[in-house]
Amino acid sequence: MILKILTYLLPWSLRRRALERWFHFEIHPTARLGLAWVFPNKLVMGAHARIDHFTVAIHLDRLELGAHATIGRGNWITGFPTNTDSPHFRHQTDRQACLLVGESAAITKDHHIDCTNTIEIGAFSTVAGYQTQFLTHSIDVLENRQHSAPIRIGAYTFVGTNSVILGGAVLPACSVLGAKSLLNKVFAEEWTLYGGVPAQALRPLPRTAKYFTRTEGFVY
Repeated sequence: MILKILTYLLPWSLRRRALERWFHFEIHPTARLGLAWVFPNKLVMGAHARIDHFTVAIHLDRLELGAHATIGRGNWITGFPTNTDSPHFRHQTDRQACLLVGESAAITKDHHIDCTNTIEIGAFSTVAGYQTQFLTHSIDVLENRQHSAPIRIGAYTFVGTNSVILGGAVLPACSVLGAKSLLNKVFAEEWTLYGGVPAQALRPLPRTAKYFTRTEGFVY
């Protein structure tokens, strides 16, 4: 804890070196971590990746950002790491508490991301707006125990503001999840607008839409 506090107070050039030396993180020289409390067991940040101020990321096995990936301000990212003696999730021997953010993907700000199981955010995807919840774990009422399932968000997707994504859900590549939706199952049809509570396929998306072919993650 003392080392964590010391690194938090250092200027970034020294802080990056300290995080690599003391915690064995892998941070590209062009990546940047703001005034954020980010201490997973393993942190990997690619070229020009960024985590902004006031984000918290703890109790994770791994947090990985591809090149140009961003996590904005005020996000709460937590999980339940696998290197514990707790009886929770002991039946899931292959579970990993990870957040994997692909190249040029963006998580904006003020979201809650529960990584008790792995969450994958595909390249060039956007978790937009505010207050979206990713919840990978819950109580299995049939077995009376905690259970978790991964979440996968495909490449070139758009997750609308204030949505809820539950464990086991899949949003396929080149698709949109409308604002305030509940995604609670696997969908496979790409180029589709999904929405509602619970979400369902609403209509196809035009393949000429420029969002799905952009080569830069940031949308001006």
